Amino acid sequence: MLTPKQRDLLKFIHEQVQTDGVVPSYEEMREELKMTSKSGVHRLVSALEERGFIRRLANKARAIEITNLPEALDQKRFRPSVIGDAASRPAHQVRGAGSARHALDVPVMGQIAAGTPIEAIQHVSHHVSVPGSMLDNSAKHYALDVKGDSMINAGINDGDVVIIRHQQDADSGDIVVALVEDQEATLKRLRKHGDVIKLEAENKDYVTQVYRRDQVRIQGRLVGLMRTY
Repeated sequence: MLTPKQRDLLKFIHEQVQTDGVVPSYEEMREELKMTSKSGVHRLVSALEERGFIRRLANKARAIEITNLPEALDQKRFRPSVIGDAASRPAHQVRGAGSARHALDVPVMGQIAAGTPIEAIQHVSHHVSVPGSMLDNSAKHYALDVKGDSMINAGINDGDVVIIRHQQDADSGDIVVALVEDQEATLKRLRKHGDVIKLEAENKDYVTQVYRRDQVRIQGRLVGLMRTY
C-alpha cells in the first residue's frame, strides 16, 4: 500500500522516463512534490524500494529501475526498464510496452565525448532501434556512443547510446551536442550568457568550458538514452 506522496513520486519517475528517457534528479522530484528538502525525497525513494516498486542501481548516478507499478498507473502492460533500457534487446521491449508508437531505426554517427571534446558526428556505423515515443515525427534524429564520465550526474554513463534530436539551437539548460570551432564535438549542458556560451559538465571533476558564441554550433539536443548491461 502506497501513501499519496509515494504514489505521486512513482508516477512522476515513470512519466519522466517514458517522456524524456532520463530519470529525474532528486531536486526535480523535490520541486514536483513541493517538498522543502531533498531528505524527504530520499525517504520516499527508500520507501518505494523497500516496497518493491523501484530498484536503485549501485554506482550509477540517477539510475533507478521501476520494477512494479500500482494497478491504477499500469494502464498498459508494464515491463521493467532502466533509463533507455538495453540497446541489444528487441525493439518492442525497449522501455517496456508503454511506448505507444513503433520502434524506428536511428543511425549511430560515431562517438561523442562526455569529457574532453573529441571528433564526432562521423559516418553511419550502424543503426539502433529506438522507441517511437522518444522521437519527434517533425525532426530528424541520430545516435552517438558516449565516451567519458563528465555527465554521470545527469544519468549519462560511459558506454551509453544517446539519442539526439537534430536542431541548430537549444534552450539554456538543455543537454546538447556542441561542435566547438567546427572541429570537436562534446555532450554538455548548455548555458547562454549574452555573447558567451558555457558548456557545463555534470561531474565536479570537470571544469566548465567557456566560448564565444561564434565558436560553438549546436548539432542537436538530447532526447533519450539507451544502455546495455
